[in-house]
Amino acid sequence: MKRFIFDTGKLLLVFVACSTFFYFGLRFIHSEYESYHRYDPPEGNAVKVASMEQENSLVDRMTLFFRLGE
Repeated sequence: MKRFIFDTGKLLLVFVACSTFFYFGLRFIHSEYESYHRYDPPEGNAVKVASMEQENSLVDRMTLFFRLGE
């Protein structure tokens, strides 16, 4: 009985240590990516992929609307 309580205590200690390590690891990763700005304008030789300046007819816009299912 004494051995069972000792082994359970060791298991609990290992579980708490691993959980604490995992928690602080996640906090570290969150703090690293919290200040990461995903929507900053690109720098360097960036190429614009889509241009919204062109005029589409109503039929073209409706076709695109139904094709994409939006």
